[in-house]
Amino acid sequence: MDINRKTAYSTLLSVETKKAYSNLALNHNVKISKPTSQSFVRELVYGVLERKLTLDYYLDQLVDHGVKSLKKQELTVLRMGLYQLAYMDSVPEYAAVYESVALAKKFCRGKSGLVNGVLREYLKRKDSITLPDREKDEIRYLSIKYSYAPWIIEKWLEFYKMEFVEKLMEAGNQTPPMTIRYNWLKVVKGDLIELLEERGFEVEDGKICTNSLNVKGSGLLETEFYKMGLFTPQDESSTLVSEMLDPKQGDLIVDVCAAPGGKTTAIAERMNNTGMIIASDIYRRRLDQVDREARRLGIVNIETKAWDATRTDPQLVKKADRVLVDAPCSGLGVVRRKPEIKYREKTSDLEHLPEKQLAILSASSEYVKPSGTLVYSTCTVNPDENEKVIKAFLKRNPVFRQEERKLLLPSVNGTDGFFICVMKRASSME
Repeated sequence: MDINRKTAYSTLLSVETKKAYSNLALNHNVKISKPTSQSFVRELVYGVLERKLTLDYYLDQLVDHGVKSLKKQELTVLRMGLYQLAYMDSVPEYAAVYESVALAKKFCRGKSGLVNGVLREYLKRKDSITLPDREKDEIRYLSIKYSYAPWIIEKWLEFYKMEFVEKLMEAGNQTPPMTIRYNWLKVVKGDLIELLEERGFEVEDGKICTNSLNVKGSGLLETEFYKMGLFTPQDESSTLVSEMLDPKQGDLIVDVCAAPGGKTTAIAERMNNTGMIIASDIYRRRLDQVDREARRLGIVNIETKAWDATRTDPQLVKKADRVLVDAPCSGLGVVRRKPEIKYREKTSDLEHLPEKQLAILSASSEYVKPSGTLVYSTCTVNPDENEKVIKAFLKRNPVFRQEERKLLLPSVNGTDGFFICVMKRASSME
């Protein structure tokens, strides 16, 4: 059996049955199985996740009684086989069918004939299978074509024009680059580029942040350079948050909702290990990851603290030079990296996110000293969670004024979708 497809199968089944995050499940299975081609595994895993609704639409027409009649194991194998046939030109048709049947024999006892028959039937009928009629049901057409839950499309169409939404969905299905933030506490940019290129990686400068690099090649996070703390994987949109916060050496920074710590450590690096960052999160176990990352990167100015961000910590009132609120959100700006987000159900928790975000922003704003800076950020593109939250906050808190606001989009900027708003508190004289 092909170890690469077996690794992809284990990852996809974990995402499907355990609701695991795709990036964590993939890294875990790659570490355990040691596939011969990590790039193939990643392409197959993320391709199936990105196109899940499209694949299921096709399978519904090929499987007796539809996809609902299938167990998760055989459905996962069929999705993998169909994705290879429909989207991976590098995979010969016979190999896609043969390896899918081999997976079925191992993991779907008694279903190898089903898998073989369905995939061969697709090859016969692939030119006659069409998408839903756009004129009859545009939302369903878009949902199947781009593989997004219908409610997401309906939500975006409340704020954006159709052409914009289509480009946004299309960009969300593209493979993002591996972007890293180099750690200038340990290495200079030119030296890191040279080290990586000597190992066969292709390296280019980022387009937005000066300390970002785009890297092509497999096994980057297995190198001693990563283990030594010379860099951290981070999209430029996320790195930009710490840049717009503009921390100074010696500052006291409060970073709420800090885990897993990517922005926290970026802030610390910009401060050259001076001052102090109080990084809080509601769960202590999540803060352990912040502590581990700080040790890897050689950072010593972060103090972690378990705290519910919807409440104000009286010990920090008007103490902070700068406060970062990287609020919990729907995550719809990072579907390129976590495509499973596209299939979340519309729940009451999602509906009430803006209320929670406003509560966190309001409570955390109490930490900002006169003339200090407050930054609100999310990794979503929903105005309900972004512009509307800021508008409501500023209306309630006239002591703050907006200074700068940015919305980054994969379809425009080539980054993850991110919203960043910088606000300034009035001086005590005002």
